[in-house]
Amino acid sequence: MELTLLGTGTPEGLPRPGCPCAACAVSVGPRARAATAVLVDGALLLDLTPGAVLAGARAGHSLAGVRQVLLTHPHDGPAVELPPGLPAAGRVPDGQELAVISGHRVRAVPMDAPGTGYEVTGPDGGRLLYLPPGGAPAGTAGMLAPRPYDMVLADVLGRPEALARLRASGAVGPTTDVIAVHLDHDTPPGRELERRCAAAGARAVPDGTTVLVGEYHAVPDLPRRTLVLGGARSGKSYEAERRLAGFPEVVYVATGGSREGDAEWAARVGLHRERRPSSWRTVETCELVPLLVEGGPPLLVDCLALWLTDAMDRAGAWDDAVWAATGRGELAERVAELVAAVRSTRRTVVAVSNEVGSGVVPATASGRRFRDELGRLNNAVAAECEHVLLVLAGQALVLKD
Repeated sequence: MELTLLGTGTPEGLPRPGCPCAACAVSVGPRARAATAVLVDGALLLDLTPGAVLAGARAGHSLAGVRQVLLTHPHDGPAVELPPGLPAAGRVPDGQELAVISGHRVRAVPMDAPGTGYEVTGPDGGRLLYLPPGGAPAGTAGMLAPRPYDMVLADVLGRPEALARLRASGAVGPTTDVIAVHLDHDTPPGRELERRCAAAGARAVPDGTTVLVGEYHAVPDLPRRTLVLGGARSGKSYEAERRLAGFPEVVYVATGGSREGDAEWAARVGLHRERRPSSWRTVETCELVPLLVEGGPPLLVDCLALWLTDAMDRAGAWDDAVWAATGRGELAERVAELVAAVRSTRRTVVAVSNEVGSGVVPATASGRRFRDELGRLNNAVAAECEHVLLVLAGQALVLKD
């Protein structure tokens, strides 16, 4: 099957009309995106959007051969005028199948939000799945396929858990070409868009791009080891969570644990839990080495600074005499053991740590000791990671890639 993406934006398009935000301000020229619409083999049109005929002409395709127009989601605002010669647009009831005269077979996939997803099988046997904006499959019923889809077009950035569900059900595999559509102004265009898509195992393409279903496209894999650095409230934890949002069965390793009687800490922990996918499992521990050594799903470690606090507690590092006598050596051994486990792990790991070297010099010897040791730990872990990010004011800066 040959697909032409006439548009790849949200129903409002990008830039949004009248929106003064920074993302919309730079979404001009080749970065502008019309509402998502997909032309399949010149015969099937998924979603009818304003300017579809002109968009097709710009991409070198005519809509004169379209035999079926299917809608995936409710269309707000004035009705879209049907271009001359096109059949009336409609929707297939959930779970029903439609045979198109062109030889394509379409099955409607139920969504957990208003709209319909479509599984399209071409005359050549190629299979694609197209999901509406803001939509994810309603459970896994009917999604377990004998083999993964060749291509998936989905709201990857708006609903990353949809991709996680598809991966968990086997509908998305290592060879599935995942293309992000329904792109909105929540993600700045350019390198940031590419980075976020790559973290989800997906790619974004410009409007008018023609792709072949089943054709292999190398998408940057999520690095096995990623270190996310940042100051307090910089957004580093959110950035780390976002990098694994499209993957099921993530193990979230909380090194801070619980603090009895501390309501403020409990509120912080609660906020973190609320924004994590329900499929993630939380483990509260500072014993990171066994988790890194054993196999399993990806690990998200938040954070190394609290791990170091625990390690220094165990070594008696806060007491100057103990530190000089035995603490320094004990801590060095524990750090070396952790770094060696990071180096040899076969699991995907995203670790969070504080960057404290740019702040005020601590007033106490123990405070300066912690700052120095955390700097050394960050250096050592970063050296073993394929990817290192520094998050400032919610903006991720790539230090190592």
